[in-house]
Amino acid sequence: MTLANISGVVMDMDGVLWRGDVQLPGVHEWFSLLRTRAIPFALATNNSTKTPTDYVDKLAHFGIDGVKPHQIITSSTTTVDYLRKHYPAGTKVYVVGGDGLRTLLVEAGFQLADDAQLVVAGLDPQLTYAKLKQATLLIRAGAEFIGTNDDRTFPTAEGLAPGAGSVLAAIQTATDQKPRTMGKPNAPMFEAALAILGTDAEHTLMIGDRLETDIAGAQRVGYRTALVLTGVATADDVDQGTIKPDTIYADLDALRGDFI
Repeated sequence: MTLANISGVVMDMDGVLWRGDVQLPGVHEWFSLLRTRAIPFALATNNSTKTPTDYVDKLAHFGIDGVKPHQIITSSTTTVDYLRKHYPAGTKVYVVGGDGLRTLLVEAGFQLADDAQLVVAGLDPQLTYAKLKQATLLIRAGAEFIGTNDDRTFPTAEGLAPGAGSVLAAIQTATDQKPRTMGKPNAPMFEAALAILGTDAEHTLMIGDRLETDIAGAQRVGYRTALVLTGVATADDVDQGTIKPDTIYADLDALRGDFI
């Protein structure tokens, strides 16, 4: 696979560009290559705790300047897009999630409330039993259960930590209700990226660190795929599993070397 066949690139962030606050190898060089070749890119993450603007700031902190908020898709932005299409502004929403999710919901005109007809849950760094209880009571009373994404874990500098899927599992266990999830591997996030890039799936490369979300979801939409081994998935996972990326690299530096 060469960049001659690729007209756009979509990248995950956690486990691809960084782990926690630690930047991963080859990031600057990879962005430089994309810009030198004038290849459009988008960033797609299932992390729902931050807004696109937060990610622009984090990228700048790592010395990656010039990325615009509209180039960043999160499971929160995808969730808000879904809610806008199906519920009017002012609809009450109970949130189990981070500040980024809350901010986007308020900006979209939704009302955060304890007596809500919607429960939206994702990764919540301040998760409490009280939040789980309130979500459970609302769903059992008929509220729709929406999940930002169902990643069981996410990579940090210390290792794998509980992800949004762990939060959803707790609520699902208590309610016997499966959430409607919005993030990868579901198609809306990948389709949104193609709209941003103006490319077709066949000539778009997805770079990720998770087989079941980044790679499987992209393949269903028709993307080319590259797995980097700097996050969750290992080479053994590929060997022993059924999801097979087009290519596998140790990190972005190795991927870039294959495209020079």
